[in-house]
Amino acid sequence: MIVALDGTVLLVAQPTLQRDLGASAAQVQWTSTGYLVAVAALLIIAGRLGDRYGHPRVLLVGVLGFGSASAGIALAPSAGWAIALRVAQGAFGALLQPGTLALLRLTYPADRLGTPVAIRTSAIAVAAGSGPILGGALVAAFGWRAVFWVNVPLTLAIAALTLALRTPKPADSVTQRLNLTSSALLAGLLAVAVHTLAGVPAHGWTAGPTLLGACAVAVLAVALTRHERRTEHPVVPRAVARSAPVTAAMALLLTTGAGLFGTLFTATFHLQNTLRLDPLACGLHVLPLTALMVLGSPVAAAALRRHGPRRTAIAGTALVVLGILGLSRLGPTTPWAAMGLSFAVLGAGFAAVMVTATGTVVGDAPPGYAGVVGGLKQTAMNAGPTLGIAVAAGTQGVSASAMGSSLPVLAALTALGLLSAALLPRHTPRPAPPRRVTPTATETSRQAGT
Repeated sequence: MIVALDGTVLLVAQPTLQRDLGASAAQVQWTSTGYLVAVAALLIIAGRLGDRYGHPRVLLVGVLGFGSASAGIALAPSAGWAIALRVAQGAFGALLQPGTLALLRLTYPADRLGTPVAIRTSAIAVAAGSGPILGGALVAAFGWRAVFWVNVPLTLAIAALTLALRTPKPADSVTQRLNLTSSALLAGLLAVAVHTLAGVPAHGWTAGPTLLGACAVAVLAVALTRHERRTEHPVVPRAVARSAPVTAAMALLLTTGAGLFGTLFTATFHLQNTLRLDPLACGLHVLPLTALMVLGSPVAAAALRRHGPRRTAIAGTALVVLGILGLSRLGPTTPWAAMGLSFAVLGAGFAAVMVTATGTVVGDAPPGYAGVVGGLKQTAMNAGPTLGIAVAAGTQGVSASAMGSSLPVLAALTALGLLSAALLPRHTPRPAPPRRVTPTATETSRQAGT
């Protein structure tokens, strides 16, 4: 929740931050881009560290570092300091995210993960949806620095809970050392990929920086693949890389995340530039999406138990596609109810996908690798929005005709997730029944005497 909240409240605070620190538009953009690049580069490595050294320990370091970086940003005297500390905040944010999923996996058996994952999804939706409102109130009353100060007591409370609560020990702990070469190649690959996609709205798909970044991504991908095949300790364990459910769920999260956030990017410009709505009215128009994500998560958990991952994921992906296509047909005179219905369908579908894919990724994690699988899931959730915004902006920019020109492309991208959803397991795994042991004569006599 604190990570989701931090990302959305900053959007409201950035204009005031720019005026107070005398920052350029590029510097303001880097307060978001620098954080995003750091998170994407380190999530999988953070999960690997948790598997090796213990998830509560890594979570504690991450949350204390996140709070310390937040306090530093609140005290930043210049834009340069704010950017550097946002990068540090992103690194610590990467440490605290995979452990939350791994601890759920250690606490709940695979067939009971649906409910806690649904609660987690609802909490993230509430935090992300309330971020602009909370951020606007804090900035109006106390200035932009307040949106970072608010993280400090929250992180201290999380740290205290992490120290106080006992968590189950993994049945099979990972003792392999972290491969530094693979880690460096993976971090570089993800950082360059996210940075390249983040620059597409400004440069376009065919510009020099984009093409150069794509070439660098290809070179790093080849180098990482060749090194992972030869090394004895790959950064992404072979048991994880060969898991079809994990790979399918990752691809599903990537495509649906791209569709959702690319659509939100396009719809925001439509609401503000075409319909001339202020930010608060724009947020109220999108409110049905948040509401259905919150309300739809427990429904998705029940559907997952009854119908299995495959059917639930296919239905959720289809709803996301229908919601995007419904928004693509809207015009300046479309009633609010029609727009609200499309956003509601989009939110319900994404809730089903999130609950199903997250439960599948974490539930199917090989023993001892829940952290790295959680890192992979969070990486997909960070890369998806960046890809979606790049597709939306690269298709048509932010023109008035955005809804009709880019949303069909995003719907087609999301529809690719149907292929991944079809590869998910048909049924939720069931726990093995307890084995009946026939008591010996001596045990029977002892029980009778007792």
